[in-house]
Amino acid sequence: MSNLSDVLHRVTERVIANSKDSRSRYLELIRREADNQPDRSQVSCSNLAHAYAGALEDQKALMAHRGPNIGIVSSYNDMLSAHQPYGRYPERLKIYAREVGATAQVAGATPAMCDGVTQGETGMELSLFSRDVIALSTGVALSHAMYDGALMLGICDKIVPGLLMGALRFGHLPAIFVPSGPMPSGISNKQKQETRQLYAEGKATRAQLLESELGSYHSPGTCTFYGTANSNQMMMEMMGLHIPGSAFIQPGTKLRQALDREAVVRVAEIGIDSDDYRPLGRCVDEKAIINAAVGLLATGGSTNHAIHIPAMARAAGVQFDWTDLSELSAAVPLLARVYPNGAGDVNHFHDAGGMGYVIGELLEAGLAHRDVMTVGRGDLGDYANEPGLDRDDLVWRAVGESGDDTMLRPASAPFLPDGGMKLVEGNLGRACFKTSAVSEDRYTIEAPCRVFENQADVTAAFKTGELDRDVVVVVRFQGPRSNGMPELHSLTPPLAVLQDRGYRVALVTDGRMSGASGKVPAAIHCTPEALGGGPLSKLRDGDVVRLCAKTGTLSTTADVDTREAAHNPQPSEGVGRELFAMFRANADGAERGGSSMLAMAGL
Repeated sequence: MSNLSDVLHRVTERVIANSKDSRSRYLELIRREADNQPDRSQVSCSNLAHAYAGALEDQKALMAHRGPNIGIVSSYNDMLSAHQPYGRYPERLKIYAREVGATAQVAGATPAMCDGVTQGETGMELSLFSRDVIALSTGVALSHAMYDGALMLGICDKIVPGLLMGALRFGHLPAIFVPSGPMPSGISNKQKQETRQLYAEGKATRAQLLESELGSYHSPGTCTFYGTANSNQMMMEMMGLHIPGSAFIQPGTKLRQALDREAVVRVAEIGIDSDDYRPLGRCVDEKAIINAAVGLLATGGSTNHAIHIPAMARAAGVQFDWTDLSELSAAVPLLARVYPNGAGDVNHFHDAGGMGYVIGELLEAGLAHRDVMTVGRGDLGDYANEPGLDRDDLVWRAVGESGDDTMLRPASAPFLPDGGMKLVEGNLGRACFKTSAVSEDRYTIEAPCRVFENQADVTAAFKTGELDRDVVVVVRFQGPRSNGMPELHSLTPPLAVLQDRGYRVALVTDGRMSGASGKVPAAIHCTPEALGGGPLSKLRDGDVVRLCAKTGTLSTTADVDTREAAHNPQPSEGVGRELFAMFRANADGAERGGSSMLAMAGL
């Protein structure tokens, strides 16, 4: 691509060089797996009988090997609003498969926990490792060697990364991700945010808070703020793993159904015996990973993906780290402001031009790789259009100009000149600082620290006024090996209140913050984590900590090298945490993806 940005080219070449050996091993794996894929006509009749026994009306077609058999991996449950629509998907997808001479079977199910439900609760300590469980469940589902392709039904936080990590180990198969779309917009995001802060200050009742929250999260579909779930959908578009334009079409619409049908058509068309073979492992290469990172930066997406992108990359033999992410961030402008970084939600974003507009602008500016293998009918250029219906036919049209320049701007006149994801490092380790929602006058915070070892103690100190001062709040022993690296989203409202009172406030933690991370400056995912002697374990109350996005600094004036490390006080039993001891013990660092499964597999 002749107009490719120098920075994009340089980072891509570095990632390719760093991945040379691991990517080569991965490609050899999927080549070998493709060669070993059994011809079902030669498989034991007993094996086939087990697989066909529940197929009902598709049994004769399966027995006759009339066409490709598509495995459906579903993360359906009806506790998670985004996944509730998936309950009816298998029967519809099977009908669409029959229309093109194929068959489809539900290959397996994966767990799908909701970080929104477990925020601030002990169950959140299972969240990050649920990604490994989902990947393993996907592996179990696809291990039956009965499938010529796969449809992946998942949307939310750890679920899409887990599905992709698992499916990539079967990368000789084509696979398409099928979203169900966002719920309609509820109350204004400004109103929701105001109620949360009023409640944190004791000026709103619990009943008022619940009424406000139900006004936001009110029906089936993805939550409409631009957090990790919707950042997942953005990345699947940027990587070319959706039918183009699928991400933000609402459930239950004719257009949603048409896109779902097209997913079945395409996965049936791009199998190994076709003239247009597009295996997942070839689609997800170094350039696709770079595109995912660029999309994250250009849209101000979830900080959680600073962990997920390296993990997904490793599953495809690609090495990608925070140096790569930070260098891209310096060159990729912020094109979108979606709540919590702006007033409008993902429905407004889509109506203003959405992913088609963003991808078109990035390609035009040389900030994305057009020449990637996608699951569509061409390259990434197809994703710069928006889907629609011409009577009942699915069509794609040019997006045109932004429909709302308070939400979407061209690359030539962005909201910010950079992508707002900074690497900060120093004698306290390496961490991520998301600047896109933070006022520039707060890019640098230097103050005495107050050290905590759980969220509840921070909230208690806030309520008693102990934090009414300039302060760097340090919350440690929140990393993968310590307690599973829970999101610390409940810290945002009290810290935002302190900031609004005029104090210079920052957060430093080896834990995660939500995709809805807000306006308080924060160094998150700090690695090495406190457990095992990381620098945060040696901080003491009153040590002066400096966090600066401009210089990329995370440091203390204290001589931490001479101190003994504090010990991990976190309990490891209750709410099933004891079952995850193996995951905690073997997890690698946040910058590597915080995965036990990948670490133990030597990937």
